[in-house]
Amino acid sequence: MPLLGSLQQWLTGSLLLLCASTTLATPLPPESHAAVFMYNHFGVSKHPDTNVRLEQFDAHLDHLAQAGYQVWPLERIVEHLRTAKPIPDKTVAITIDDGPISTYTQAYPRLRKRGWPFTVFIYTDAIDQRLPAYITWDQMREMQKHGGTFANQSTRHDHMIRKRKGENAGAWEARIRADIVHAQQRIEKELGTAPKLFSYPYGEYSTALAEIVKGLGYVGIGEQSGPVGVYSDLRVLPRYPVSETHASIEEFRTKAASLALPVSHVEPWDPVLDADGRPRMVVTLAPSSARLEKLACFVSGQGEAKVEWIDKGARRFAVRAARPLGAGRSRYNCSAPAKEPGRHYWFSHLWIGDASLKQPPTQRHQPISDQGADQRDATK
Repeated sequence: MPLLGSLQQWLTGSLLLLCASTTLATPLPPESHAAVFMYNHFGVSKHPDTNVRLEQFDAHLDHLAQAGYQVWPLERIVEHLRTAKPIPDKTVAITIDDGPISTYTQAYPRLRKRGWPFTVFIYTDAIDQRLPAYITWDQMREMQKHGGTFANQSTRHDHMIRKRKGENAGAWEARIRADIVHAQQRIEKELGTAPKLFSYPYGEYSTALAEIVKGLGYVGIGEQSGPVGVYSDLRVLPRYPVSETHASIEEFRTKAASLALPVSHVEPWDPVLDADGRPRMVVTLAPSSARLEKLACFVSGQGEAKVEWIDKGARRFAVRAARPLGAGRSRYNCSAPAKEPGRHYWFSHLWIGDASLKQPPTQRHQPISDQGADQRDATK
């Protein structure tokens, strides 16, 4: 199934996802890209898997300023993708998921001081229930005046790809639609506006869920790592999740400077694993300046995987895990050095083990496993 089809101008203003075989009305270079970073907690040590230390966050912001990056609102980047407008080099977006209280107490003052925009994805039940660990509507209204945008992450933050006991496909779809629509209505009622962006809870999506999101007019936002680019699929745009263990200034610098590997087709696209648990991912690339002779792919928890070139002339290759991926969320990450020293092209694909669908709904956010998948030997 096509994944990262080309983008062309929206003549009617509606979202259009193109297959890889479609030609751009106004072609863009593959290097038209932006790095989108996803944060959660700030300076909250009891959540190391989803927390960034304050000194790490300060170093990230300092680097962006000193290296001459432009910080754009995520919705502006999305609009440039939609309308085939070039995105300048050194463009990034800062996003925050869940709306923890440290968004207001720690991240907001730092971003406001610099005059930088940011996007916060919230699940509205947490706000409406006035849970003390989360920001309030009043705080959002204040932040909205100083660069903050607030967008939809569902009503309940459920594992949305999972059906409830006894629920058929039709009932599941109706429940999911109602959940997304209700959250959007709550944000619009409280804040007056909300972009049509939807962050998948836990970063989990399936073809069926992504088609619902698309059909409701949203651009889907995932958690699989990598920059966005002209070939990115608007059903599930990638972001770089940031946590204490993946927040060194060296790693942040590399990710901020990364380029989107121009994946025009991937099979399979649906991340939910079958019984075998070892998906063979076949990728077709559009032309770019990537040094494909040094393309390297890595599997979460398993390290580097063999790259099988099916057709080098057509830039088509395959990757498969050596062992079953098992339960939970994992990834295949592929990267290749660019001709410009110190820069890499990057692409990541999410996989979800069947057992992860049986996790209790009360389980809070856990990051997609990065063990082994964020190693990059492509420069060697």
